[in-house]
Amino acid sequence: PRGQGAIRVEVLSERAEMEAVDGNPSGTSDFGSARVPAFEVGLIRRYDRSGPRYTSYPPVTQFDEEFGEADYRSLAGLSNRGENARPLSLYFHLPFCDTVCFYCACNKIITANHRHAGPYVDHLCREIALQSELFDAGRPVEQLHWGGGTPTFLSAEDMRRLMACTREHFELLDDSGEYSVEVDPRAATGETIELLRELGFNRLSVGVQDFDPAVQRAVNRIQSEHQTRAVIEAARLNGFGSINFDLIYGLPRQSVRSFSETLERVIELAPDRLSVFNYAHLPQRFKVQRQIDESELPSPDEKLGILSMTMERLVDAGYVYIGMDHFARPEDELAVAQRNRTLHRNFQGYTTHADCDLVAMGITAISAIGDSYCQNVRSIDEYYPSVAAGRIPVARGRRLSPDDLLRREVIMSLICHGRLLVAPVEARHGIRFERYFEPELASLERMADDGLLRFDSNRIEITAPGMFLVRNICMVFDAYLEGPSRTGATYSRAI
Repeated sequence: PRGQGAIRVEVLSERAEMEAVDGNPSGTSDFGSARVPAFEVGLIRRYDRSGPRYTSYPPVTQFDEEFGEADYRSLAGLSNRGENARPLSLYFHLPFCDTVCFYCACNKIITANHRHAGPYVDHLCREIALQSELFDAGRPVEQLHWGGGTPTFLSAEDMRRLMACTREHFELLDDSGEYSVEVDPRAATGETIELLRELGFNRLSVGVQDFDPAVQRAVNRIQSEHQTRAVIEAARLNGFGSINFDLIYGLPRQSVRSFSETLERVIELAPDRLSVFNYAHLPQRFKVQRQIDESELPSPDEKLGILSMTMERLVDAGYVYIGMDHFARPEDELAVAQRNRTLHRNFQGYTTHADCDLVAMGITAISAIGDSYCQNVRSIDEYYPSVAAGRIPVARGRRLSPDDLLRREVIMSLICHGRLLVAPVEARHGIRFERYFEPELASLERMADDGLLRFDSNRIEITAPGMFLVRNICMVFDAYLEGPSRTGATYSRAI
């Protein structure tokens, strides 16, 4: 019943796949079955601790400033060799916004002067040329994403210039590629959407957060439903294949009732995907969040009520819960990838392309090449002289150790598929799983007793209630959360 902590969640079936793997028709994962799990508020409270979101493992907090440009160039070169030469995914960080949203934790530049974007695009094009020299021609770009900030802050001329430069230096595909762009409806018109489609984008991610005017005023993001609707209608008119909405729960002045009204209007607009993020209030880390009146934040009970109601409403509306705040229509690529066990997770969240090397450009952008991560410098003052001098603007990175690779596989399998088969992991990494992870498996016992998962010598399976606490389960296998390697990083809470 509503208000009592019980919610209904639809997840995807893996029965046939599991039977094909090991002939065990009774061993299906709750991550892959439609059911109505009893979701206990007490259980959520017990496990609601802080931890990484695992868009990478190890997390960004473990990147090393001793990792430099020479390391990155070497690893990029190795990625071109033989079977290592995977398709590419390109990410561009466009940091400009003309107003600041008080909840924002992104690296951004707030300015009303749109002319500042021109020099940034100049230097971004220079980095594109530098990066392209490291990768063999002919490696197709299967994914491309413009993120922000506000990508639509750029003028039409700068957008055209940036995409033309990208096409000149990398092998972009036709509409078979997954090319997405983040759009702020306050900074986009029908002509903007038409231009983005002309440039090759076929997926749109739209920032909504909340339609309630009181919430919008509290976070300094005034955005009418009419503005959002106009962008969606333009996107559909121009043939965009997938539309995502970003929502945030836990913002000031939100309540179960108010967010229910937002969801009603969102469901009417019928996006293909939804990302419903937990607002992480970390004013000691993100200064702009100090503008939020903490007394107006929903109570923990109200926040859990919002989450419970959101899950119920979206599933009733036909969406599938993918995991980690993400929902999708059953026919959407994310849902299909989860059914096919090809779902992957990277710095943009869940993705359908697990086999790409990610080349990220612009300030603070994070690349993932082979068995390494690399992050660019944080500020324009560092970025401009670096690329002007012909240097890849590396700030820090990490080469993954054998232990990192093993734990990454375990964590990503759990967070994407809700299940881990032991035998393939043992074969790939040359270990005895029970011996290697003896302390971790002991820690899973309580979670198993609480009904979050099942495990034996052959597999770990997350149950339906465990889906909501998958970060906590993954944290058991994180070697960097305890002990001397702990960095003192501040993470958001799981719920």
